[in-house]
Amino acid sequence: MSLSTGDAAPDFTLPTDGGGTVTLSKLRGKKVILYFYPKDDTSGCTKEACGFRDALPDFSEAKATVIGVSRDSVAAHDKFKKKYALPFTLASDAEGKVCEAYGVWVEKSMYGRKYMGIERTTFLIDEKGIIRGLWPKVKIAGHVEEVLAAAQAA
Repeated sequence: MSLSTGDAAPDFTLPTDGGGTVTLSKLRGKKVILYFYPKDDTSGCTKEACGFRDALPDFSEAKATVIGVSRDSVAAHDKFKKKYALPFTLASDAEGKVCEAYGVWVEKSMYGRKYMGIERTTFLIDEKGIIRGLWPKVKIAGHVEEVLAAAQAA
């Protein structure tokens, strides 16, 4: 299933860092920046997470909630969050059902080897649960600024 701008964002409930849970439909009334990333504490994912961390006051001003999702465990999220002082929610999609619903669980290729993994993708979901922005195959440089500009304009 591939999602497009204007589609309803699939609802989900996932366990989060700190032993909590997050349910997308309970965030109605707020904009949500939902970003999927491959793995905690790897260079690209750390750079992206720190970018969202550093821009969080601006996202808060735009009334946007930032949520990072990977297939890492809650324990891995707790370590990652503590190590880099990440002030936003990290959700664990260990079974990959949410990644599949959002179309980010894809076949990837590295050094000629094919494998399944998360394609770095960000969604901007509006107050009514509709996808208003979509960034597939994210290149990290400039990405957070682009998402922030879209959140401020939405």
